Amino acid sequence: MKYRELGKTGMMVPVLSFGASSLGGVFHSVREEDAIEAVFTAIDNGLNFIDVSPYYGHYKAETVLGKALKEIPRDKYLLSTKVGRYGENGVNTWDYSARRATESVYESMERLHVDYIDLINVHDIEFADLHQVAEETLPALVELKQKGLVGHVGITDLQLENLKWVIDHTAPGMVECVLNFCHYSLNDDKLADFLDFFEERGLGVINASPLSMGLLTQRGIPEWHPAPKPLVEACRKAVRYCAEQGYPIEKLAIQFAVSNPRIPTTLFSSANPQSILKNVSYAEEPIDWELVRKVQEIIGDQMRVSWANS
Repeated sequence: MKYRELGKTGMMVPVLSFGASSLGGVFHSVREEDAIEAVFTAIDNGLNFIDVSPYYGHYKAETVLGKALKEIPRDKYLLSTKVGRYGENGVNTWDYSARRATESVYESMERLHVDYIDLINVHDIEFADLHQVAEETLPALVELKQKGLVGHVGITDLQLENLKWVIDHTAPGMVECVLNFCHYSLNDDKLADFLDFFEERGLGVINASPLSMGLLTQRGIPEWHPAPKPLVEACRKAVRYCAEQGYPIEKLAIQFAVSNPRIPTTLFSSANPQSILKNVSYAEEPIDWELVRKVQEIIGDQMRVSWANS
């Protein structure tokens, strides 16, 4: 597994990292034993950067991950979690206040059985007042950094423009990295347009959801997927074409996502140990760039078509 530095944080992260959202049953139900074994498998295969959130499974993902982390030495992994987005009894909630952000970090550390978080992110800032994120949420997290409870501070969102706005409206160095999803994949590489901006400010870039939340899979998307129908159909055609070539689109998607040396790491999520092993092997094999060209030709005018977060 190759490793790259995440911006100027000093954290060396694998090109492929472990997203723990699946541990919360976000996409489909999972057996807790499998989920815990998935964490062990990820660490054993070099995926030592783990990303989670209180929102995933409404605290379940952090709880299950915490059970696994109790069995792993703290120096074997880098841990990222988030503040701002939560949920109770199936109902989503948001709170970007300084008080709630601070409480949330302590609560996450308790669920995760750790006394230090390497990276704390403000989650899905498009649901927040961006002024509040810049003037209240982030300063509260920086205060926790100064106390030694967290190592680095970042922001996440689907909308790249929101990430840029917050960076433009905060002091240099307050935001150390950004996490963006569904914008560096076979069907949408818009993140590339913002790399100059992020690099000029020394920010680490985390790419997430290389399979576009299921669009680029043989299984297909969950019912709640927000992608417009023309994009869904275009991706289905691309999936079928790859299958006809004997080259699973999941393999091509993972390879494409990790191919850009300017993007330090790409997060994927799975609670299946075998899927983790498969994705690790995909990431280490050479990519078929001619197949990439053909897939993007099939997707055609649906390239870079996005959607609102949900």
